[in-house]
Amino acid sequence: MNHAQGADEKILHRPVGTGGRMRWVLCALLFLATTTNYMDRVVFGILAPLLEKDLHWTEKGYGYMVACFTTAYALAYFLSGRIVDHFGTRRGYALFVGIWSLSSLAHAFVSSVFGFGAARFFLGIGESGNFPAALKAVAEWFPKEERALATGIFNSGSNVAALVLPFLIPLIALRWGWRYAFVFTGSLSMLWLVLWMAFPYDRLRPAALLLTESNLTLTELAEKRSFLSLLRDRGTLAFAGGKFLTDAVWWFYIFWGPKFFGSQFHMSLNQMRIPLVVIYFGASFGSIFGGWLSGNWMKRGHSVNFSRKAAMTLCALAALPVVMASHLSNSWLAVAVIALAAAAHQGWSCNIFSTPSDLFRAGSVATVVGIGGTAGALGGTLLAQIAGYVLNRTHDYSILFLICGCSYVVAMLYFHAMVPQLSHQRGQNAVDA
Repeated sequence: MNHAQGADEKILHRPVGTGGRMRWVLCALLFLATTTNYMDRVVFGILAPLLEKDLHWTEKGYGYMVACFTTAYALAYFLSGRIVDHFGTRRGYALFVGIWSLSSLAHAFVSSVFGFGAARFFLGIGESGNFPAALKAVAEWFPKEERALATGIFNSGSNVAALVLPFLIPLIALRWGWRYAFVFTGSLSMLWLVLWMAFPYDRLRPAALLLTESNLTLTELAEKRSFLSLLRDRGTLAFAGGKFLTDAVWWFYIFWGPKFFGSQFHMSLNQMRIPLVVIYFGASFGSIFGGWLSGNWMKRGHSVNFSRKAAMTLCALAALPVVMASHLSNSWLAVAVIALAAAAHQGWSCNIFSTPSDLFRAGSVATVVGIGGTAGALGGTLLAQIAGYVLNRTHDYSILFLICGCSYVVAMLYFHAMVPQLSHQRGQNAVDA
């Protein structure tokens, strides 16, 4: 019996509804984890103009450091979900947060491109566990009609981080130096780890609610399909393809957004604070609204298939205007279309993140999320290299924003073609079935 199964057996006879109110406390913890996760990630992009000037980086060098993070994220993401499924959500989450906290702190003690690349690499390994663990927790604690909303709430932590950091990080960096900015964000992650280990996750987990919903025994609910069978499943391929096509867009906004405003509109680090806050506020709204929208449609009697896909389609269409961003002469119009695109991405994201729990049993959810996350990270690595090459040669963002705007429509068409109907699968959905 593995760690996760042992924890499951302890909650076998718990009454339905036990821990029900605590699910929102859990959601708050997931929100804080995602906030610190993105603080550790986004601080690098915000400091990029300052670091480039101070350390004399080139566009190629910056692209290399971004690629170090995304490559490690992709490689580790492939196994992080399986690790979380094996050890259980509580232990697996703690392991990955510990790794990313130490890696974030390491940024404060390096100065070279190689040193930052190494720190980014290990940060990518640690951060790869956040979403598999968080989404597995949502699948274990929330009923189906609340999962997209819960995902939207905790996922909005990424945007809250981006709302706070444009004000906080320049203040720290300009007053005490950029190294203290990395110490600050890494320390917050360490603090969250202490809170997580104090939370009685397995003791309060409302497994009986999930058993009632799924009509499965506890053993069936926790059952893990083989890694190979999941790799061949059309549901996994649909999720992975959707992530490959769209995760890269969000990473582009994170890592190149500040650089775009600096080069296109000649904004300083202080001047781009408000534009970045507006963009990430839009992203926060989109995350919560997108999750609420699909859940509201389900509560009104619509199917899971209609609710998830209708919300995703709406978000895909809302992302299209960003193709105009580099052609706008007014900086606030550019901010508006990028803010809309950021909202669309997060609305899309919280819904596609909910589809593994629609398609698979809880014992395989983190593994599927990990596979999809790997695909998304590979997409991010590819776009990072493309962006570095294009900008080094042309200094023009037009092609990049065209890719960003069209990716969601392509992803939606692919997802629907692979999975015409969203329904809970029991292993018969392989590609050659």
